[in-house]
Amino acid sequence: MSKDEFWDRAEAVTAGMLDATGGERLVPMSHYTDRAANTLWFITAKGTETVDAVEAGPKDSRYVLSDNGKGLYAHLTGVLALSEDRAKLEELWNPVADAWFEGGIDDPDLRLLSFRISAGEVWVTTTSGIRFMYNVAKAKVTGDQPDMGDHFTL
Repeated sequence: MSKDEFWDRAEAVTAGMLDATGGERLVPMSHYTDRAANTLWFITAKGTETVDAVEAGPKDSRYVLSDNGKGLYAHLTGVLALSEDRAKLEELWNPVADAWFEGGIDDPDLRLLSFRISAGEVWVTTTSGIRFMYNVAKAKVTGDQPDMGDHFTL
């Protein structure tokens, strides 16, 4: 598997868990992928713990993705920062984001965050649900290990 496989699957996952405080607390966040920039983007609000953590400047952070339906499990580290990139915000803006902000894309509380990935550990598999159970049963009969997919680092 490759970095492209990670991005293909990450685009299909709608949310993960972000740690912006450098502690043990992860919060759910919806991400938007930017493969070319090796970045995940988040649209969030002023006054949240996540925004408060980066108001003084970029911060080392981590993001965890897990979606059995897409066969993706990833632990990513990188730098989280506030962004003033209006063009990127306009590119990402959608009805889901709009539902969170009374003032729409011009809401004064809206904040755009970038998470530039510096490293990651990724597991991808095509064996979920019934196919996974089949592989386990097959391994029991043949004595082989079940196919658990691929594991790589970014």
